[in-house]
Amino acid sequence: MIEDNETIDEFLARHVTDVEEAIREAAAAEIMPRFRRLAAHEVDQKSGPHDLVTDADRKAELYLTEALTALLPGSVVVGEEAVHANPASYEAIQGEAPVWIVDPVDGTRQFVHGDPGFCTLVALAQGGVLRASWTFAPALDLIAVAVRGRGATLDGEPLRAGSPEPGEDLRVATSHPDYTTDEQKQALLGVYADGVAARACGSAGLEYLAIARGELDATAFSWEAAWDHAAGILLVEEAGGTHLTRTGEPFRITGGNALPFTTARDEAAARRVVGLLSDEAPLIGSGL
Repeated sequence: MIEDNETIDEFLARHVTDVEEAIREAAAAEIMPRFRRLAAHEVDQKSGPHDLVTDADRKAELYLTEALTALLPGSVVVGEEAVHANPASYEAIQGEAPVWIVDPVDGTRQFVHGDPGFCTLVALAQGGVLRASWTFAPALDLIAVAVRGRGATLDGEPLRAGSPEPGEDLRVATSHPDYTTDEQKQALLGVYADGVAARACGSAGLEYLAIARGELDATAFSWEAAWDHAAGILLVEEAGGTHLTRTGEPFRITGGNALPFTTARDEAAARRVVGLLSDEAPLIGSGL
């Protein structure tokens, strides 16, 4: 629990493992018991057939909301499912109170289909600045943690993104076509170029982890919902990578970014992807 006059840095110095434990407990209580055991009534659609939500998403977010705000009194939670119910709650990201940004099951479609490629994403931010993040893939038993200025780890071992292999195709994960508008597809076309091995993304959180591990060179994403990107962006940053929007500026979790944007294992890869996206007028994101 945060103490009187304690800074976020001091809180993180004492509680990084407590947050990790809360995430593990949420997954053990609400996610993994439903993995490959979902009943039909436990799966719903939000905006369409590709936008799924399950009881695991809802219940894990509620679990984390209670646990994280108890650890850090005065903090608020911006969670994917709560924002779906009340879009105005997203505005807390722009406030001065510490905010937990939560995606309880990133890769819900994979989860529903029994694929282990999903994860729980939690980031802690204040004043629009990311301070720490946790990426937990419970079915794969992987936990990646990043703390601003203190580096990134995977299962306790340091992560370094490195640089793309010289002469090899640039490996880029892009927004999945099932989740993109015609305008967004057009904006991403430049990535499908000679010298680029582009593919549709899976769980955004696991794609960011792949960059931090040196297994993927970059992403090119056309949406900016903070719960999908906040944890992974800090993870990649602390592993030595970077991120740029279409106009060459850093991505802002508070929204209003020129889209698509890229996160990459080094500056050169990021600028190469941005260059491929530069011919069309930028799409300006709304934050959701």
